[in-house]
Amino acid sequence: MRAQYKTRTIRLVGQQQKDVALAAIENAPIDPDKPLEVVIREEKKTRRPDQNEAMWAGPLRDIAEQAWVEGRLFTAPVWHEHFKEKYLPEDDDEELPILAKDGYHKWDYTPSGRRVLIGSTTQLTVKGFARYMHMLEADGAGMGVVFHTPPVRQVA
Repeated sequence: MRAQYKTRTIRLVGQQQKDVALAAIENAPIDPDKPLEVVIREEKKTRRPDQNEAMWAGPLRDIAEQAWVEGRLFTAPVWHEHFKEKYLPEDDDEELPILAKDGYHKWDYTPSGRRVLIGSTTQLTVKGFARYMHMLEADGAGMGVVFHTPPVRQVA
């Protein structure tokens, strides 16, 4: 029985990367009981840094400053965790292939069996992040938040 094969992603941007990909295939183990899979597709565009900056400087800041829940305000990092639990795509979301990178999982379990959030907005695609932002903006608006910066609207 062979050891688990480490996933490799090779971006084909030039001949050198193509040669590396061909060498990886040539040297890959052949195992009929646990075969490897080769997938060639267009690169998934992941969330951009400007989207992340816009989230923290815009809607999350406004929500943290204006959204009162049971007589108190919460910090932007607390709201971020709240929204991740509520709005990151679930592992069985039928649109997951266009919303998140390969290997994305929202939840995992500790050795004691407690479910923990492991999903991150860094794992979202441009489209996935735009959907996430739309949901947290709608939630904020529902709490009466007046946004100081225009909500981020990304076309995926």
